[in-house]
Amino acid sequence: MKGVMPRLGLCSVTLRHVDVAGVLAAAVEAGLDCVEWGADIHVPAGDEAAASRVRAATEEAGLAVASYGSYYRAGSTDPASFDGVLRSAVLLGAPRIRIWAGATGTDETSPEGRTAVIEDTRRAAKLAAEAGVQLAYEFHRNTLTDGADRTLRLLNAVDHPDVRTYWQPPLDLPDAEAIAGLDTVIDRVAAVHAFSWWPGTTRHPLSTRAELWRAVLARLRTRRRPLDVLLEFVPENDEKVLAREARTLRSLAAEDGAGEGSE
Repeated sequence: MKGVMPRLGLCSVTLRHVDVAGVLAAAVEAGLDCVEWGADIHVPAGDEAAASRVRAATEEAGLAVASYGSYYRAGSTDPASFDGVLRSAVLLGAPRIRIWAGATGTDETSPEGRTAVIEDTRRAAKLAAEAGVQLAYEFHRNTLTDGADRTLRLLNAVDHPDVRTYWQPPLDLPDAEAIAGLDTVIDRVAAVHAFSWWPGTTRHPLSTRAELWRAVLARLRTRRRPLDVLLEFVPENDEKVLAREARTLRSLAAEDGAGEGSE
């Protein structure tokens, strides 16, 4: 069964050294569909003029804005700063804001710290929902989403329909364990960051972990709605390899029945 094809895109943080026009040119050349714009360089939080310019440029390039990659850490960042994040996301036309679940791992976070993350996420989600924007946690070590089971428990504790999670392969986790983790949270996944690291943060072409990504994409195609799969951390942060990485991703996504029974 073919299923629903994911929407393929790019995280602008992949090309921090390239300006907005360069990011868009690389994405178009690679045949991608959308861009997650980061708050670190290209669309700083609260810079309304920048958000409006980038939205117009993205639309002119024939691409969609997938999301706004913020560095807002629920329960840790000054809550007042979320207003600037949300304004930027709305002006950017982003349907989703990526946020972080605190600033420490699950085992290092006190009960009070965990409660602060939950309550601040609910507060931010309410504000975002009023503006028609969803939230999704970065899936990352040194936060409360430092594992699939832990992420699911956090989402259940937050208990908000407009709060979901990203997913990416955890550092140094074998393919089978990474896929088992994805299966745990897949009903709550909003988007996936795609890259090939092994060991540690050593970057390789996506094809190096083709079996992993074949299985991931097969699972994503069973969803009733298309999910965003966003290329991140290409080798050497080189825009010249983006087209190759996009071809690999597109080929793996198009494979019929790929990854079935690969656990």
